[in-house]
Amino acid sequence: MTTTPSVAPLTDQDHVHLARAVRLAAQNVLDKGGPFGAVVVTADGQAFDGVNRVTANNDPTAHAEVTAIRNACSQLGTFDLSGATLYSSCEPCPMCLASALWARIAVVRFAADRHDAAAAGFDDAVFYDYFDTPAELRSMPVLHTEPEGISRKAPFEQWSSFAQRIEY
Repeated sequence: MTTTPSVAPLTDQDHVHLARAVRLAAQNVLDKGGPFGAVVVTADGQAFDGVNRVTANNDPTAHAEVTAIRNACSQLGTFDLSGATLYSSCEPCPMCLASALWARIAVVRFAADRHDAAAAGFDDAVFYDYFDTPAELRSMPVLHTEPEGISRKAPFEQWSSFAQRIEY
């Protein structure tokens, strides 16, 4: 049996940061970006913005949440955002949720949901459905393939023996 972590009740600051994410999203449309904005707020209150630049930068990973996480990590000099909150103008897609998990974000709060996004032409259902579909029926095959001439475990063996590695 798993338990859901307790989440602090909404504060005035939560509303401020979420409203900022929504305003960033609306402004980004005028700046030739997608209608998505995000703000990462660290446990000590530092805020880092991100907006969707997928089409502006020709980068399918440049979602607002990922951009905000990248900005926070870059400026703080860390890949670990433990205790931070991610505020998003819209429910994060699976890639953005995975990015938040990798960054150790504590809480994600969003305004519009995936159905609001779909109504505007941003339907992430195919991505959510992908993970619910049996591997052999998925639209994009992901296939385990053995390399020739090198052990598939070579990078992990190198990692395990490398004394200067940085754990994450």
